[in-house]
Amino acid sequence: MVLATTAAPAHAFIAYVSNEKSNTVSVIDTDSWTVTKTIKVGQRPRGIDFTRDGKFVLVAVGDDDTIQVIDAKTQTVVDSLPSGPDPELFAQDAAGKILYVANENDNTVTVIDLEKRARLGDIQVGVEPEGMTISPDGKTLINTSETTNMAHFIDTASRQIVANVLVDARPRFAEFKHDSSEVWVSSEIGGTVSIIDPRKHEVIGKVTFEIPGLRKEAIQPVGIGMTKDDKTAFIALGPANRIAVVDVATRKVTKYLLVGQRVWHVAFTPDEKYLLTTNGVSNDVSVIDVAAQKVIKTIQVGELPWGVTIAP
Repeated sequence: MVLATTAAPAHAFIAYVSNEKSNTVSVIDTDSWTVTKTIKVGQRPRGIDFTRDGKFVLVAVGDDDTIQVIDAKTQTVVDSLPSGPDPELFAQDAAGKILYVANENDNTVTVIDLEKRARLGDIQVGVEPEGMTISPDGKTLINTSETTNMAHFIDTASRQIVANVLVDARPRFAEFKHDSSEVWVSSEIGGTVSIIDPRKHEVIGKVTFEIPGLRKEAIQPVGIGMTKDDKTAFIALGPANRIAVVDVATRKVTKYLLVGQRVWHVAFTPDEKYLLTTNGVSNDVSVIDVAAQKVIKTIQVGELPWGVTIAP
């Protein structure tokens, strides 16, 4: 489903950006590349995503200990979902019926029934859970714990941890390849992306980064976006102010793209023509032409933009 404003062509997509400090969500029209609305939400919004049917936008408001629900048609907050303390990132199952939420302050993943909007239970994980992703077949949930430095593999049927894989310091984000063959986990302080075999539960490779003129400490990978053909990964490098373009087959960086300051997370438009990045310190969003691998636009949003999602 593609959501479009009445004045915009049918091919325009709508992006939502969570602004951590201003407690707002910026709505961006991808045809005009302008902010069309600013939605007031709860305190410290971070993780943000559309529901599978495209009707709602879910946003984790960490300091309010809840997930707020934005109606994508009216662009207003219409409900909230129960979570644990300080929800940060979350993942949905393929059917859009179950939501898994990382609660940073109580070391749990909360399981929520989206249809009933009810909390089903909690899964105990490592210290400061953040990264969340689910396998394409829906059978395996991955959570990364920042302080424990692990990727926890959780069986969604039993809701039990089946494996813990040690990665480099402060893992922030996890992303499955679309063919399910690998899980990529970014380690902010370690400065690497670990590549895990999800069947063997082993690290089978790493992506490393080197930018002339920058100290290693300034290169802090966080968000990861992978093209649907699994050929190219775009990795946000935090205070390095760059997106690394990585050849997935060779696991080598082919290019660095200079974006705004303190780049956090990324999202593709559904046609994969563009990639949007949230730049926390410069309070803007960079627009990357994916085919050209070039930044073409900068859009001012709210204070400390963190997460981004685009209508499916």
